[in-house]
Amino acid sequence: MSDAAVIPIRTVDGEVLPAPGTFALDPAHTHVGFSVRHMMISKVRGRFAAFDGTLTVGPEPELSTVEVEVDLASIDTKDPERDAHLRSADFFDVEQFPTMSFRSTRVISIDGDGFRLDGQLTLHGVTRPVAFDVVFDGVATDQDGGQRIGFSATGEVDREAFGLTWNQALEAGGVLVGRRVRIDIEAELVRQ
Repeated sequence: MSDAAVIPIRTVDGEVLPAPGTFALDPAHTHVGFSVRHMMISKVRGRFAAFDGTLTVGPEPELSTVEVEVDLASIDTKDPERDAHLRSADFFDVEQFPTMSFRSTRVISIDGDGFRLDGQLTLHGVTRPVAFDVVFDGVATDQDGGQRIGFSATGEVDREAFGLTWNQALEAGGVLVGRRVRIDIEAELVRQ
């Protein structure tokens, strides 16, 4: 077996985890999505198609760090008119604020494969703390002998706390767009 075929892993509290190192997001195998209430009765779902990020796995899982940058113009809700409105000054204002970024500040191990990831989210010129519930989905070797790891993460943000306050009152009461936005990420990363 060549050195390229050896997967650098370790066992921590009975769970197989990757050995320390830097991993980059694989955009072709990663989903950065969101959902928000629409008209108080349903949810609109969308995703961002362009993003970049790295995970630096530390000697202990709690010493790991994450940095991600999302191109807000890449928003896709399967409705071009809505996407154009979301890119406008009413919402993201991509002309002035083209990206959203996240930088971790702390990783807390919850159980063998579960973590809480705390960090700072910068959106629309505002930086606020955000927490994600993260599950480590595993480690594998790809067809080229590279190491890949997977994570699932969920979190929630108050869009108004980031200055995204546009809304429209409904005739029957309530508002058109919900305040809370759920973020769902399925990430596959490649060891660098």
